[in-house]
Amino acid sequence: MKPDQQHSLYLPFGTALRDKLRGGYNLSKFQSDLLAGITVGVVAVPLAMALAIGSGVPPQYGLYTAIVAGLLIALTGGSRFSVSGPTAAFIVILHPIAEKYGLGGLVTASGMAGIMLIGMGVARMGKLIQFIPYPVTTGFTTGIAIVIASLQLKDFFGLQLATQPEHFLERIWLAGQALPGLHAPDFLIGVVTLALLLAWPRLKTGLPAPLAGIVIATALAWLLSQTVDGFQVATIASRFSYVQNNQTLPGIPPFLPQFVLPWQLPGPDGQPLGLSLGLLKELLGSAMAIALLGAIESLLCAVVADGMTGTKHDPDAELIGQGIGNTVAPFFGGIAATGALARTAANIRAGARSPLAAVFHALFILLVLLALAPLLGYLPMAALAALLLLVAWNMSELKHFRHIFQVAPGSDILVLLVCFGLTVIFDMVIAISVGVVLASLLFMNRMAALSGSKLLEADHPHLESPLPDGVQLYEIAGSLFFGAAEKAMSALHDIAGRPRAVIIDISGVTVMDVSGLVALDSAIERLRGDGILVAVAGVHGQPALLMRRAGLHNIPGKLLLSANLPQALTRVRRYLHGSVSSQQVLA
Repeated sequence: MKPDQQHSLYLPFGTALRDKLRGGYNLSKFQSDLLAGITVGVVAVPLAMALAIGSGVPPQYGLYTAIVAGLLIALTGGSRFSVSGPTAAFIVILHPIAEKYGLGGLVTASGMAGIMLIGMGVARMGKLIQFIPYPVTTGFTTGIAIVIASLQLKDFFGLQLATQPEHFLERIWLAGQALPGLHAPDFLIGVVTLALLLAWPRLKTGLPAPLAGIVIATALAWLLSQTVDGFQVATIASRFSYVQNNQTLPGIPPFLPQFVLPWQLPGPDGQPLGLSLGLLKELLGSAMAIALLGAIESLLCAVVADGMTGTKHDPDAELIGQGIGNTVAPFFGGIAATGALARTAANIRAGARSPLAAVFHALFILLVLLALAPLLGYLPMAALAALLLLVAWNMSELKHFRHIFQVAPGSDILVLLVCFGLTVIFDMVIAISVGVVLASLLFMNRMAALSGSKLLEADHPHLESPLPDGVQLYEIAGSLFFGAAEKAMSALHDIAGRPRAVIIDISGVTVMDVSGLVALDSAIERLRGDGILVAVAGVHGQPALLMRRAGLHNIPGKLLLSANLPQALTRVRRYLHGSVSSQQVLA
């Protein structure tokens, strides 16, 4: 066991920070991290608020998530450059929870997901996430983007909707019916913000587009409200409020996140939710969905960060760090958090040198909350909706979606479309579950198609001399697993004539499971029952180990096991010619 692995037994988290600090940390690196943290923090403030609103809760809870979870994950995770906080992908899961169970149910489910993530990391399941097929992740990611965009229609167009339906088709139908009544001022601010977000990067000013777009749109909305009669737009201050000293005040509270038991936060009726076994049972499925998506997103983010920097993350430590952040943050009003790809990329481009950059990002957001909360109340809801529309476009992966259509086999395209459709029409949990099962079945079908057995000619190229009369040679190739075993052994079911001996060459079999073993054993027993000598050649590797554990061994005059084909043929000749004793055959 390596020293680092021994150390991780005692502290199986925070590996990225420990590894970096062991390499030395100086003032220059500190300054680089501080600048990167501030840069990412500037981008994260409007995003965190917009993502909280998109998830169905007041904007301050997005800030609390970025502060608490972002700081803890940076300190305890396994990725050196990942920046964590609320992300757009969670909206499709969190919004229905908030609608049904209120803020209390949402943060409780997030805390449950955190515990699951810790368990996944402790169980070293980090590398298992890579087995989710690419068409599955692309399908549900594109579907999530479509759902996120649909949730922004209300605020972007200033529509008057009594409710936000849970299902996509109902949401689009109601938005279409309400579209003739769009509110022109909100729509104008939304369009201006979206145009700024798209055009600003081309100016190459160095100022982040989200900051420029939101600030300019906010200033424009305020200026028009002061100079144009009747020009009013929905803002954070007009939509949300908080209570302080028994007074209801507009906007977001300008104070530190307060410790609170998650289940004491308001439920759907505005009263404390309360904790019960029934509630936990109801939230279990949602918590599992949050944990699964959090694991996928955070590890994909870490992989991208590794590709940009040439570093290597610890997937299990990253899961534990994500779990710690998501377990603790709900006690301060935080919702689900995970690695944020765009913020991580911005962190790296800004010159981050260690996980402390993400820590400084969280502290900067805290400073903004304390110092600028009244100003944040002026942010137009349409501008935040425009920001999320751009986020949805960026995460839609339409380029990759089209690429799969161009180059992938039909089975992968089917998986892609199924995952996309199920995500949009139903939810991500169903999409991933069905997608993984469908992809696995199609993969097994492809592997079974590559498996098979065939009768070989007497002058086999691997043999120095032809097969003797009365001896038949069958070759089995591919993996002998439960989906392919029967097909692979099909040629042995109906053997022409009545040979004296049959040689079964399994040198091309690299993997065998119990189903394959049973199929092989059944074929051997059927041949032996007909009085035919059976020799199995190419017994090596994992198949040899499985056969040995199953008690499959040499039986004089009935079954011969050999490491290669020439050896098997030699033993068959000796036995058939009666030139050696049974003891020599077994030698």
